[in-house]
Amino acid sequence: MAFVHLHTHSEYSLLDGANRIPDLIVRVKALGMDSLAVTDHGNLFGAWTFHSQARSAGIRPILGFEAYVAFGSRRLREKPADAPAHYAHLVLLARDREGYRNLVRLTSLGYLEGYYRKPRVDRETLARHAGGLVCLSACLTGEVALWLRANAYERAREAAEWHARTFGPGNYWLEVQEHGIAEEKLVQEGVFRLATELGIGVVATNDAHYLRREDAAAHDVLLAIGTGKDLDDPKRFRFEGTESYVKSEEEMRRLFPGRDDLYANTQAIADRCEFDFEKRFFLPGFPLPAGFATDNDLLVALAEAGAAQRYGDPLPDAVRQRLDYELGVITTVGYAGYFLIVEDFIRWARSRGIPVGPGRGSAAGSIVSYALGITNVDPLRFDLLFERFLNPERISPPDIDVDFCEERRGEVIEYVRERYGRNSVGQIVAYGTMKARAAVKDVARVLKVPPGEADRLTKLIPSGPAYSLTLAEAAEKVPELRDLVAQNPAYQRIVAYGSAIEGMSRHLSVHAAGVVIAPGPLTDYVPVCTLATKGAGAAGNGEEAIVTQYDMVGLEKVGMLKMDFLGLTTLTVLQRAVESVRERHGVAVDLDRLDLEDPAVYALLRSGRTAGIFQFESNLATDALRQMRCDRFDDLVATNALVRPGPLDSGMHLVYIRRKRGEEPVRYALPELREILEPTYGVIVYQEQVMRIANVLAGYSLAEADVLRKAVGKKIAELIKAELERFVARAVERGHKRKVIEDLAAQIETFGRYGFNKSHSVAYSVLSYQTAWLKTHYPAEFMAALLSSEIGDTKKVVTYIAECRELDIGVLPPDVNESGYHFTVVGDGELRFGLGAVKNVGRSAIDAVIAARAAGPFASLRDLAARVDHRLANKRVLEALVASGACERLGGHRAQLFAAIDGVLAEAGLAQAEHASGQATLFGGEAAAAHPHAPLPQVPEWSEAERLAREKELVGFFVSGHPLNRYRADAAVLGTHTTADLGRWTEGALAVAAVVTGVKRQIARRSGAEWARLVIEDFHGSAEVIVFPEAWARLAKVIVQDGAYLILGGYSPRDRNEEEARLVIEDAQPLADMRAAGRIGLALSWREDVPGPADAARAVAALCRAHPGPSPVFLEWSAADNGGAVRFQSKSLQVALDDDLLTALRELLGEGGVTLVKAR
Repeated sequence: MAFVHLHTHSEYSLLDGANRIPDLIVRVKALGMDSLAVTDHGNLFGAWTFHSQARSAGIRPILGFEAYVAFGSRRLREKPADAPAHYAHLVLLARDREGYRNLVRLTSLGYLEGYYRKPRVDRETLARHAGGLVCLSACLTGEVALWLRANAYERAREAAEWHARTFGPGNYWLEVQEHGIAEEKLVQEGVFRLATELGIGVVATNDAHYLRREDAAAHDVLLAIGTGKDLDDPKRFRFEGTESYVKSEEEMRRLFPGRDDLYANTQAIADRCEFDFEKRFFLPGFPLPAGFATDNDLLVALAEAGAAQRYGDPLPDAVRQRLDYELGVITTVGYAGYFLIVEDFIRWARSRGIPVGPGRGSAAGSIVSYALGITNVDPLRFDLLFERFLNPERISPPDIDVDFCEERRGEVIEYVRERYGRNSVGQIVAYGTMKARAAVKDVARVLKVPPGEADRLTKLIPSGPAYSLTLAEAAEKVPELRDLVAQNPAYQRIVAYGSAIEGMSRHLSVHAAGVVIAPGPLTDYVPVCTLATKGAGAAGNGEEAIVTQYDMVGLEKVGMLKMDFLGLTTLTVLQRAVESVRERHGVAVDLDRLDLEDPAVYALLRSGRTAGIFQFESNLATDALRQMRCDRFDDLVATNALVRPGPLDSGMHLVYIRRKRGEEPVRYALPELREILEPTYGVIVYQEQVMRIANVLAGYSLAEADVLRKAVGKKIAELIKAELERFVARAVERGHKRKVIEDLAAQIETFGRYGFNKSHSVAYSVLSYQTAWLKTHYPAEFMAALLSSEIGDTKKVVTYIAECRELDIGVLPPDVNESGYHFTVVGDGELRFGLGAVKNVGRSAIDAVIAARAAGPFASLRDLAARVDHRLANKRVLEALVASGACERLGGHRAQLFAAIDGVLAEAGLAQAEHASGQATLFGGEAAAAHPHAPLPQVPEWSEAERLAREKELVGFFVSGHPLNRYRADAAVLGTHTTADLGRWTEGALAVAAVVTGVKRQIARRSGAEWARLVIEDFHGSAEVIVFPEAWARLAKVIVQDGAYLILGGYSPRDRNEEEARLVIEDAQPLADMRAAGRIGLALSWREDVPGPADAARAVAALCRAHPGPSPVFLEWSAADNGGAVRFQSKSLQVALDDDLLTALRELLGEGGVTLVKAR
């Protein structure tokens, strides 16, 4: 009989196993084996993936895991005094479905009840869940082996007897292994003796942790990464020898010659292990109200009522036909309960005022979803296809993902937990894998390569969304990386080891949005673990969340109901803005009923004012809307679909833009295509268009067309070829010319593979339009809500404040008498900073300030200190409020208020203490009332620089002014870019006028040279830039914190494909020196048909001579016939560009006649 590996670890023995499952299966297949068991440490993380891939390869998958078994109770953390270790290993394999269910329960219990360093079970749980399992005694850390190593033979015998008795005849086997470890001989001797005395069978295993012998070194690196130790640390955990690999049968037989039974037994065990996952959908029962016998009955009733509300009663024919069709499919395939569950928690959320998105993904293509209120997108209006969502000919569970308000998403998850049982609802695991850059950093750390050098290597590995390479590919294709590696043996080791471990699972995390709901306790269906969670999805009781061990794909394949509960900040912004509009204007805005053809909205979008507009804030999206001159909702839908890596690489967006602008003719190969492709100017943009083309030209049903759509999207050449050949044949049969159809098939292959889900694009474009509508008609309310949503993100706040300036919306400093926690609209459409944006002022202090001023505004700093509990508004809080400008209107200047804090707090503390004890003050009344306007200390005002620096420290940006203000005109002339433009790689030199708000000096480990990271800020935002050693040697003495400079630099070619390219600085020139250096010129303009004052030329010349200086003067003359302007430089005039000169010249020539220009 053949040998079968029954003790094998995959990469899901995290940072311990180095076998990738696909490689493992290929290796076993090549060795001629027909079965394989994967037994990862304590978990079933890889069980579904392994089972699926092994079956596909013709290998019998044996599911199992190597359990951690506590000595004593799993619930105790202390090691029993007589135990040889904290826990022992035990290999458990599933014989059948009962065995799989017990595996699931045991691994889950290890996490839920026995977790202490490892997920532990104990004898009690093993006895309770032994059915359907085969048990092996495990490696040197198995219980039997541990006792034998401790020379406690009788304890080993007791352990073997207990396991044999618990698991039943033929289901407990003793293991022997031979890796060249001395203690293995002792264990082998004891195991063979036990087998003889107790009549227990023995199997040979190899505890395989890596694929081939030569992989031992890479596996050792993985162990060092996992333990956080250096590779050369003599005290770290490591494997002895190089024998823990997937050996051939011949290699295994050489280990125990003459003992054929050890190998035959492995095949006998494998032959007993037959398990396949059930092909069914595990849907929790929905609580039916009285009067409804089935889920189908209730769904039909709700959908009919909802459709009548949406479309009117009686329903239009098209609506009736589509509704009946969808309900027929849904009720026939048994998914009515799914829709009821989703409708229920969405209705609950809306009833609690929790914002819900208009739809997401293909679910927006269902009229049933629209009728139930699951989505707010009419699929008939936008020609969205139900079959893209639920294909009646290829049944798979529906997938409805829902967007909720970011701040209240957790309430919905908690409702679902309470509704269906806390043990039945879980979040979903996500596996963090080692990408190329992460692998380099991890390997470099254990090899003790300096972080700076590792960072240099990682920067050379392309990892952008449009272009990325594996580590091995990068080391071959990136010249600079190839040269560095060739010259340095340490780098060669990094590449070798990094390539070996790249892509392996490294750690667990919780999927950001995934939730699974089971018909009963989750552990009856899938294995679970526990992980700490934060934010809106955290367990309501403060405990660690229950998380499935299978990921999103695995859960779907084993039939579980899973969905995404996504948190979307945009929904929070919309709700706050609408509430503000209602409070300030008495207007109840219904975002779901907006006219989607408002010209003012499209005027805003094509003008480039996209800051804060959902989905369209990127430079690429902004440019696309501007270039296409967007003027209709279809343009938003198309842009959402086109501004993505695939379409951008293919140039589809440029074709769309040119055709929309009339620069390229729109052609249709067949008249039938006009209706399908006219909205996108003949460009195949959406997957639904591919389906419509197949339906109209080849007579496909929409369900069949969805199969073609999926084939094209999978990018599998053979599959695409077969499906397109079928499409061509059927279209030709219907009378279309083969050449035309073949050309169209080529277009489908080229463009269709990038085709986007129109349902999703429409739904998200609705949100885009809603944000744009509010920004157009209620800009102050919208910007206040937007700023409040980003209150902790300084970079975004700075960007949005710059946008407020562009919209002529004033942004006022925080104010204790007017500010709330968030940004608010005050007065005539100005924004008041929220106190929540001020550092060192917590929520409780802000609430106390707001509550105290309900009795009237604060009259002075003493009044504020007296009326707010000093335990909440302590010295640190008052200092922050004063320095940030929040007390500006309480009398005096900031320096005086700051100096008065100690005194007013002492007075307030005494008064509050006396009030609490019922005593009167020395003055017979309230101290604060007696001296509300007592004189403030006489101290000098802070300079503008100091005032702005303190604001920057406390708020994160400049509030009452900006260091660039005095150079605003010069910045506009000299700067080629702003910080808003930075981050996207461009060729050539850039000039940015900005203030340096942060300097971080760093040392290059190899050369010891100093370099720097700078944070620069202008009116548009902030950005981090880099100054390399050679340039920093010149600039270190030039650049000072909060100085204003003309920053000159460019991007490194190596960053061309980076998602966020860093600007490299070559020079920085103080803006204060620009005019004195003659870098700014003066341009004076005349028009022939606009006569100026008499003797204007003489007056101008006289003024210029009265202000001599270094700046050149340019004269511009424009003819009356618009024949163009002529500019020439004065040879006799040079001026000093002071305010007096510019004011006098503008009085003579008008504002437009005097401008500053770049001199050189």
